[in-house]
Amino acid sequence: MSSDLVIVYHRQPYEEVEENGKTVLRENKSPNGIVPTLKSFFGKVEHGAWVAWKLADDANNPGWDRQIEVEDSFGSYSVSRLPLTQKQVHEFYHVTSKEAFWPILHSFKDRYNYDPVDWPNFREVNWRFAEAAAAEAAQGALVWVHDYNLWLVPGYLRQMRPDVKIAFFHHTPFPAPDMFNVLPWRKEIVESLMACDSVGFHIPRYATNFAAVVQSLMDVEITKRDKVPEDLIAEGTALTERKVPAILGGPNRDVHLSVAPVGVDVDYIQTRARVDATAQRAEELLRDLGDRQLILSVGRTDYTKGGIEQLQSFERILEDHPEFRGKVQLMHVSVSANRGMAAYGEIQSAIEEAAGRINGRFGSLDWQPITLVSRAIPFKNLVAYYRAAAIAWITPLADGMNLVAKEFIASRVDGDGVLVLSEFAGAAVELEAAVATNPFSNRSMDVAICQALDMSEPERRDRMASMQRAVRQYDLSSWGRSVENLLPHNQKSAA
Repeated sequence: MSSDLVIVYHRQPYEEVEENGKTVLRENKSPNGIVPTLKSFFGKVEHGAWVAWKLADDANNPGWDRQIEVEDSFGSYSVSRLPLTQKQVHEFYHVTSKEAFWPILHSFKDRYNYDPVDWPNFREVNWRFAEAAAAEAAQGALVWVHDYNLWLVPGYLRQMRPDVKIAFFHHTPFPAPDMFNVLPWRKEIVESLMACDSVGFHIPRYATNFAAVVQSLMDVEITKRDKVPEDLIAEGTALTERKVPAILGGPNRDVHLSVAPVGVDVDYIQTRARVDATAQRAEELLRDLGDRQLILSVGRTDYTKGGIEQLQSFERILEDHPEFRGKVQLMHVSVSANRGMAAYGEIQSAIEEAAGRINGRFGSLDWQPITLVSRAIPFKNLVAYYRAAAIAWITPLADGMNLVAKEFIASRVDGDGVLVLSEFAGAAVELEAAVATNPFSNRSMDVAICQALDMSEPERRDRMASMQRAVRQYDLSSWGRSVENLLPHNQKSAA
């Protein structure tokens, strides 16, 4: 059955688990997962489809159905599963996407590694995604492609199906031309994206950078600019823009640029924060802390997240401010998302070394400055830590958005707590009431955490109230509605 909406995303729209020797599908339980929000769009069309990849020993004979029909709380929809071998996944995702694209998107030119890239493999994988989308799409359907590892899909799809509408959303930062144009495939990527009807970004800066990249490579005019809403302007932060390009007049079509910050499911998180088990666990944590303040840092083990810089700041604070010794506790959660990749292994080792050094320098029999956690914490448990923490310390060197900061804010049903946030996280343009810091500056980092530790309760509550309004305004459903309103598609109500 052809589909009015086809979502193209590298992840499958469910979790596969083994039960009694059989593989069963479970709905994604992540409270902030993009997946549930994307699936909610299937309720707006007669039939929807999802295209993703699935690991196979033999791509020609995977041993499982390439297309299945799924029925869950979001309705019935098709899932096309592209069989990719371990080698294809490694080349497409771990090498090309993570070693070449990822560092450039986050402006880490020194981490960029061009040599091992198998570009023909990347083209082939993207072509297969485009083929699957073309086969699923009804006449005039919307095909919604997600993220940088599928950059070439729009161009290929436009060749196959000129009748469809194509939208693309970037879930990462998008850099300026001096950085992006390091990629030798820059024009091929941009020409593919210019085959879209709409290209979406989290914040105005990324859309502005994209327009500049396009203009550096093609004869394209910005035919419409919009004023940036006041609630996406945070004075004094690095990523603020005043105007944003809205339409690029391309050689074949107008390409609309949309801005829609992804958010969190505020109602779900607040419900989770209020359950008795969460409240009791938070109280236990607070009793164990006594008169100590808990500083909570949660992120992936990635050089973009600034984990080492943060630990170095904490070490300086303990050295320069003896009054904080024994009075603060840093819980540093750094979870590896790409096990086996050398770059991330190096970061993890450096974090462990720094934490060990700091605990060795300043710790005592009854106090360890840092609790280092290298495994994922179940969300229901994490919410209790959010509630117990005096401060959330979120200081990435570069980040497309950062949902941990928003989770912390949504969890604070008590209206207290301080967020120290890097001005290079996309969320900073929404959260002007956070204590902004520049993680490239030792002084800025140290002053910000000291300010948070010394902040009065009235100021904490005023700032938190402002941030909670912002997180409510740009929640996960708002992201979905914003994209829906901006993108052309065939709705049931429009039929």
